[in-house]
Amino acid sequence: MNSDAPTVRCDRYLEDYRPGESHDCGSVTVTEEEIVEFATRFDPQFFHVDPEAAADGPFGGLIASGWHTTALMMRLYADHYLSPVASLGGPGVDELRWTAPVRPGDTLRLRVTVLEARPSRSKPDRGILRSRVEMTNQRQETVLRLTVLNMLRVRPADSG
Repeated sequence: MNSDAPTVRCDRYLEDYRPGESHDCGSVTVTEEEIVEFATRFDPQFFHVDPEAAADGPFGGLIASGWHTTALMMRLYADHYLSPVASLGGPGVDELRWTAPVRPGDTLRLRVTVLEARPSRSKPDRGILRSRVEMTNQRQETVLRLTVLNMLRVRPADSG
């Protein structure tokens, strides 16, 4: 599935996530107020919370915390990629990288590619979904890259 329209979250099960498929999970625009609010609570480094001090800092201006960027990614991921009938949480992420700063006014777009959808050997009602996640800004620069692992239910035998 390669399109410009966001993927519609539906009642997908593990076997409906096919390796190689890419899903557009929509976009979000980041505001200065949100950057400062998030960082004030969770990552109070000066280049995240103080626009004046940030202007003379290592990034030449205010930037979002990487954890804020990751939280924005998770919202789009949950809204447009994970199925509400099949998701059982996740054991973690691999290779999390913040590859470019996110600035006020940036519009971030999420694309997720299925790497693997493997049934569990020990629990036949579920399996592991491994997905490559990339978030880009309006200049097509990658700002976040990671591999996400999720546990998903397989389609119940009685669901037709």
